Amino acid sequence: MNLKATSNFKQRLLAISISVLLSSGLMALKFYAYWLTDSAAILSDALESIINVVASSFALGSVIFAARSPDPSHPYGHGKVEFFSAGFEGALIIFAACGIFYQAWPRIFQPHTLPHLGGGLLILVGVNLANLLLGAGLVMMGRRTNSLVLVADGKHILTDVYTTGGVLLGLALVLWTGWLWLDGAVACLVGLNIVVTGTRLVFQAAAGLMDTSDPRLLAEISAILQKHRKSIWIDVHQLRARRSGDIVHLDFHLILPRDLSLEEGHREVKELEKIFQDHFGKSADILIHVDPCARPICPVCGFEPCEHRQADTRQQSLWQTAVVTAKPEE
Repeated sequence: MNLKATSNFKQRLLAISISVLLSSGLMALKFYAYWLTDSAAILSDALESIINVVASSFALGSVIFAARSPDPSHPYGHGKVEFFSAGFEGALIIFAACGIFYQAWPRIFQPHTLPHLGGGLLILVGVNLANLLLGAGLVMMGRRTNSLVLVADGKHILTDVYTTGGVLLGLALVLWTGWLWLDGAVACLVGLNIVVTGTRLVFQAAAGLMDTSDPRLLAEISAILQKHRKSIWIDVHQLRARRSGDIVHLDFHLILPRDLSLEEGHREVKELEKIFQDHFGKSADILIHVDPCARPICPVCGFEPCEHRQADTRQQSLWQTAVVTAKPEE
């Protein structure tokens, strides 16, 4: 594991460990607030926090497992476990919403008094501020280290922030108006919001497991190719790329002059590999297939002098995503 990957792993591990510890403490405070108030809305919020703790613990294991180096059984590494973790977390969020509906629906039609509601609200305000900082920090760290697990866990916690915010608003209305049925109604509305968030996480995880195209990654690679372009690199096509944990896997076809020796072609490939490894890290998995130039490529070829040229250069194409990912015409 190179220095960049090691640093990313340590940051991920620290962030998710803090998430597990803080989520456990904040969950306990929510259940204490429920014990004080007997509020269905607060109970629904506390039930979601159980899922926070379970999901964060699962994410901790995923971060550790995903950091393992490739082996003969897993030649592409273990990074895809992060997609399983994100999907699992999304499913847990949906499951939590079902529990919320079960607890909250009867309270709409059979409301009861909520003792010590003011004290419970103060506890929730403090918990929500802590969750806001934790969730935003996890999302920021996940994006910095390219960890879907941290981003998913952070978004889940931010969902909890929205949940608690809705609960606070609803219970403040109960305190102000005396409409006790709002306790159950608010809990149901919060449950609907949780279902939406959980569904999005499940679809995002499925997209990763299916190796769905990543437009931002492809655009980033295209920009690198364009920036370092040499005239001897005649054209690029069939670019494919995906992320798996810390590792970026990419492959493409590179067209070189037909009379280049094998040694010279190898040198050009190694130069390109180094450019990508300097950008994505030494663990980047790069496969470059070399094709010799042919007559139809002459109009976009800028390599000179060329004794095989049969047509003048008209215009070299910009190596934008649509160009470098396209298959060559037969």
